Amino acid sequence: MPIRLLVVDDHTLFRRGLMALLASDERVTVVAEAADAGEALRHAAQHQPDVVLLDNHLPGVHGIDALPQLLALQPAPKVLMLTVSEDADDLALALSRGASGYMLKTVEGQDLIDAIGAVHRGESAVSPEMTSKLVAAYRHALGGAPVGASPLSLPAEPEAAAPAATQAGTAHPLSRLSPRERDILREIARGASNKEIARTLNIAETTVKIHVQHILRKLNLSSRVQAAVLASGDGAI
Repeated sequence: MPIRLLVVDDHTLFRRGLMALLASDERVTVVAEAADAGEALRHAAQHQPDVVLLDNHLPGVHGIDALPQLLALQPAPKVLMLTVSEDADDLALALSRGASGYMLKTVEGQDLIDAIGAVHRGESAVSPEMTSKLVAAYRHALGGAPVGASPLSLPAEPEAAAPAATQAGTAHPLSRLSPRERDILREIARGASNKEIARTLNIAETTVKIHVQHILRKLNLSSRVQAAVLASGDGAI
């Protein structure tokens, strides 16, 4: 069954263009559209979408402020923010209020559909450009506490965000990675997209995607955000 979507954006041309893009992929189907938070809540209650694509800068109530009401619906949809805001505070607030992901509107169509699939599966999805800001916000929120105790309520398993230091005699998880995979993980932690990593390392973008999949599998992680948090530990990589 295709993933049922509700698209929420107050710019009609962008919203219709986005819906046309999504219609070209059989993995998703748009069941409703909305131009503001009130309309989004009504359509979400009526159509019960699996995923809500939610802009933040809506007239009246902002998208982030509407998150608690959207997530209180039964059944509750997953919410993927799709916005122009690169503000770290918006990112942290959206995740702390329950958004499953945060994508910038500059995202490529295929990457957006992949992100929709990820949040539908219960994973997290954050634009690569925002990864370094997420890690910075995460570390700031920790205030020196062990990684995994963040009030941001990041969508990650506690063990996925383990500190760089491991118990004596236990190999660090990053030791499972090849030198090339460590190079790519370092770029992920810096916030680079797959295209930028390919350019930096002079390899094909498809090769980068394969390496990223291998990295996540070896580290038992579900998203590049978790990988970035792990890699940002002191002396981790």
